[in-house]
Amino acid sequence: MADTSIPESVQRFIEYLQIKTVQPTPDYASCTAYLQRQALDAGFEFRAIEFVPGKPVVILTLPGTSPSLPSIILNSHTDVVPVFEASWTHPPFGAHRVASADGGHRIYARGTQDMKIVGQAYLEAMRQLKGAVRRTVHAVFVPDEEIGGHDGMAKFVESAEFRQLNAGFALDEGMANPHEALRVFYGERAPCWIRFVARGNTGHGSQFIEDTAAEKLLPVIEHMMTFRSEQLQVFQRPRADGSLCTLGDVTSTNLTLLQSGVQHNIVPESAS
Repeated sequence: MADTSIPESVQRFIEYLQIKTVQPTPDYASCTAYLQRQALDAGFEFRAIEFVPGKPVVILTLPGTSPSLPSIILNSHTDVVPVFEASWTHPPFGAHRVASADGGHRIYARGTQDMKIVGQAYLEAMRQLKGAVRRTVHAVFVPDEEIGGHDGMAKFVESAEFRQLNAGFALDEGMANPHEALRVFYGERAPCWIRFVARGNTGHGSQFIEDTAAEKLLPVIEHMMTFRSEQLQVFQRPRADGSLCTLGDVTSTNLTLLQSGVQHNIVPESAS
């Protein structure tokens, strides 16, 4: 039973957060069912399109009074990144709502900021705008963004279904903001995942093996970390007009996987 002390919009958000759309095995079926319920409750048109089986692109539509005008797309992704549960103070898919010192509340769950809050906010705004928009508005929920979007957005934008939306403007993912406003900015962002593989001499770890894989990989890592430091300085430095930089102004660089070795006393043949 829903807690009547919690606003309905927050209850809906909590329900969305409790769906385990966590990579690498997101529960897209439950997520689609949730969005279909929202569409039925709010009176939106509903479509779910699978360009890849089991990975639906879901579209909730609020028709405008002038449907011939180019439409507005409000895009978000439904999947969330993996979670290390031991590091959490609350179960990551419990969506616990806890009173905070400022008199408000905090909700603890994987995906609250990235980016289920944005998708849910789009739906809540569309509820408020029913009958008051000239342009048709489409809330689009895509899968697999956290692993590159190859089976989601990449296929969707090449489809006839996307062209039929007649998009004139779109909002996508942004930065979380704790205030009563949505920060909007423009910046081109695209993933560039690179794997460096070094191979070298191997042997027993008790020896001074020369020309090893790790030795070869180390300068690459150092070069990458130097570039990362330079980009971080740009990000932290205000622009000439005094405004703050956004992630769209820099290349965010991180070492996310480091693999080498098969046994503690053997110098590995390769490192990546």
